[in-house]
Amino acid sequence: MTIDPYAALAVSLRENAAKKAAEALTGATAELGTVTGSGLKLDSFKHEIQDYLVAEFPGTLKLPELKLVGGVRGLRDSGGGNVEGQGEFAFEPSETKETVLTLKYQPGDRVLALPLNGGNDAIVLCRVVSGNG
Repeated sequence: MTIDPYAALAVSLRENAAKKAAEALTGATAELGTVTGSGLKLDSFKHEIQDYLVAEFPGTLKLPELKLVGGVRGLRDSGGGNVEGQGEFAFEPSETKETVLTLKYQPGDRVLALPLNGGNDAIVLCRVVSGNG
């Protein structure tokens, strides 16, 4: 039985067109990757992405009323004497505008990334950890 090369080409073109159409219709899909010493390695992409992006989260930092227990050293009282010891520190609720949370990653960190431009670029969204930990 002879294989028709034109039929094989037509099947290949149809499959590639269907794959590209599905990708366009479903949008970008986030995937897992690993931060390396020199870049980002996505699980489904064989090449390391050396110049990747990292998400920042601008906003307002809101802290509730908070009490902490800790130690005090290096303070002076009104007479110039040292103040040391344990104490409770009470903080009132506060709000700080125009803050930015920038996440830092270390080599070996598993991350959730959004690949772009056919996997040539990526945005790291967050670090992922085991839910059993």
